[in-house]
Amino acid sequence: MADSGHGPLSGVRVVELAGIGPGPFAAMLLADLGADVVRVDRPGGAGPRIAPEYDLTNRNKRSVVVDLKSPEGAAQVLDLAERADVLVEGYRPGVAERLGVGPEECLARNPRLVYGRMTGWGQQGPLADTAGHDIAYIAVTGALGMIGPPDGPPAIPGNILGDYAGGSLYLVIGVLAALQHARAEGGKGQIVDAAIVDGTAHLTAMIHGMLAAGGWQDRRGANLLDGGAPFYGTYETADGGHMAVGALEPRFYAEFSRLLGIEDGAPDRNDPAAWGALRTAIAARFRTRSRAEWTEVFAHSDACVAPVLSLREAPAHPHLAARGTFVDRYGLTQPAPAPRFSATPGTVRRPPAQPGADTEEIARDWQVPGLTAGPGGRGRQDAGS
Repeated sequence: MADSGHGPLSGVRVVELAGIGPGPFAAMLLADLGADVVRVDRPGGAGPRIAPEYDLTNRNKRSVVVDLKSPEGAAQVLDLAERADVLVEGYRPGVAERLGVGPEECLARNPRLVYGRMTGWGQQGPLADTAGHDIAYIAVTGALGMIGPPDGPPAIPGNILGDYAGGSLYLVIGVLAALQHARAEGGKGQIVDAAIVDGTAHLTAMIHGMLAAGGWQDRRGANLLDGGAPFYGTYETADGGHMAVGALEPRFYAEFSRLLGIEDGAPDRNDPAAWGALRTAIAARFRTRSRAEWTEVFAHSDACVAPVLSLREAPAHPHLAARGTFVDRYGLTQPAPAPRFSATPGTVRRPPAQPGADTEEIARDWQVPGLTAGPGGRGRQDAGS
């Protein structure tokens, strides 16, 4: 049975043309919000990735295998698109068109379809047809150059900043806005061009304003929010752990310096020339106790200090545990759906989709009997072998 009543997007149908990275994450977010997401997997898989049962970006989805290079493939996807509200694809520019499932073909079948395109460079521009990954996209937007120490190379923030923040989240915002337009009186479908370079650049809007106003230096580790200020950074503890300090406001800094034990005689925080000496004083104090001891010292204070936890440690943090920020479902510890809704809460209602496992169910629920015939059906069997 199709899932219903599990979030504010319950009743919204989404077709996801399988890929890796930001496209699947965006579709997972739509699924977490209650949408009925059908992932169209390709025979043999979408590329390098973890085993399907561990791929949390495919939770809350259903899967069908379709060979888009077969004569029947495009027709099967167009049948799904005709019944969908949203389609998401992450191919290089022109690939969907060559496969016969581009915006023109899909919108001809379904004029109110929102066609979401997820790429790194966008659909146009000198680099549009070239390969790339998160690190290159955030590099050219200036975002990567902001991160890291002043005397070292830029620090790589996983693929969270580009792929997921600058890519997936902006695709979801665009899709939801376009869906609102499509469902309004006289509305129609349209193409959403979500480029990671565009979204990541957009994330730096405040910094560009500060830069123009003279409140930000165009170099790493020299500013209020990039580790330049000694009261906004990380410090090593006696046991090799780290504490994160964000005592920006004077009253928070006052509590921080009191609890740390440096309120008497510490260099003036308002004098940038004294920041080096102040950083040395703070670092020396943090090295006198373990991470656990400092966590206890700053617990329930307004000093804006927190322990730096690992991925495995984070779910057990008392605050996150009390909120249920992480949940254990289907044998996997995983982040709970976010954000939260008072009337239409989302849930983790299905484990990661297995390629092709839901073909017959989808064919019935979406009334697309052609999914179970031809090479698509054979691909479904191959995927499980």
